[in-house]
Amino acid sequence: MATAIRLEKTQKNPMVTLAGEDLSLDLSGALWLPAHRTLVVSDLHLEKGSSFAARSGQFLPPYDTRDTLASLHEVIARHDPARVVALGDSFHDAGGPGRMDPADHALIAALQDGRDWVWINGNHDRAVQDGIGGRFADSLTIGGLTLKHEPVPGATREIAGHLHPVGKVAMRGRSVRRRCFAADACRLVMPAFGSLTGGLNLRSPVFDGLFPDGCTAHLLGDGRVFAIGRATLARD
Repeated sequence: MATAIRLEKTQKNPMVTLAGEDLSLDLSGALWLPAHRTLVVSDLHLEKGSSFAARSGQFLPPYDTRDTLASLHEVIARHDPARVVALGDSFHDAGGPGRMDPADHALIAALQDGRDWVWINGNHDRAVQDGIGGRFADSLTIGGLTLKHEPVPGATREIAGHLHPVGKVAMRGRSVRRRCFAADACRLVMPAFGSLTGGLNLRSPVFDGLFPDGCTAHLLGDGRVFAIGRATLARD
């Protein structure tokens, strides 16, 4: 049963500090590092719909890539980053770039123009190493932070994705699930940015080893980010 709680409303794009670096939690699910003019997004899962169709014949609306890129265009237009880091699983599989509509290829090229664009290798798209612009890496160090796809228990100063964290709360008599950033003093795990991605409840045991002393969930709400302790969230 979900526990009735009161969420603490924060500003639209609240700031947190990790390893001495100020990080802005964008309501879109992106992360902005103002001192480095760097925008980070995780788990775009581009061409997921076409992947399902190609592998299993399961039809999903073929608009996920266009919708995700539109959201990415919007947040890039607001921040005008010098560097964009896509934190792994940018494509749902290695064949994603080949299935992508030429118009979407062109949009990615336009977003990359004049910027350092880094594709971090993920578990879904590690075989993608060319044909989509930018440069590829297993991890990236920015200031005192290490950016990688999969979080590692015991690591510090880490920004990662992979797990698609969501928080579940009871509000006004109903249960609500929201994408969220999960953060403590050692690491930050980012929400999935893609429009066709599922989520893993932050109360899942998968997160226990990453946040042994608890963490704060920064839930992406309607027009605001809401902060709540992990222990207060509801389980599935």
